Parts: sequence; C-alpha cells; structure tokens
Amino acid sequence: MKFARRVYLIAGVYGLLILLPQYFLRARIGNDLPPEITHPEFYYGFVGVAVAWQVLFLILATDPRRFRPMMIPAVLEKASFGIAVVVLVAQGKTAMPMLAAALVDLTFGVLFVLAFFRTRNS
Repeated sequence: MKFARRVYLIAGVYGLLILLPQYFLRARIGNDLPPEITHPEFYYGFVGVAVAWQVLFLILATDPRRFRPMMIPAVLEKASFGIAVVVLVAQGKTAMPMLAAALVDLTFGVLFVLAFFRTRNS
C-alpha cells in the first residue's frame, strides 16, 4: 500500500508542478515550438483536464485500496498521452522535446499498473 500511495502522490505533485505553469505559457510555447497555438480553447482544455487528473492522483494516494478501480482509467490517461506522442515523434509531426514528457507519462503508467496489482485484496 505504501508503494501505491507514494507513486500516486509523486505523480500528482509532479503533474501539478509541470502543468499549472502552462496556464501562463501559451504564447511562449507558440514562439518556442511553432506554429502559434491557434485554438486556445483546446490548449486550455487539455491543461485543465490534465490538472483534474493530477487531483485524482492525489485522491488515489490517500487510500489506494478504496479507490483502486480508478487506477484503471489512470493508466489509460498516462498511456493515451505517452503513446500518442511517441507515434507523433516517430512520424515527425511533433517536436522531439515532447518525447521526454511522453516517457515520463509512460513510466508513471507502468508504475500505476504495478500499484494496481500490489493493492489487490488478499
């Protein structure tokens, strides 16, 4: 149980530290990684949904056994971003620095799977 608590606590805190500043970085991201973001509603929508997931991870950290069913969609959340970015980088459709973020998410996804199996009721 300690493993799952730590994994979800670290994931939630890390995610909030990475995501919350993005609310103020839209223009810079457009400059650093052109083209400019032309649909801010999608950008802020993505950030908002991602922040909501980080809150879920913090809730999971409080009682992993009780909230164990939510670990399944948590794994899907990590896989959906991670796999998509790996494919997009391989196709040359997104910037290589995004690969680091994808690998972090995929790593957390693997840790979430381990946490799921380690919190089974005996």
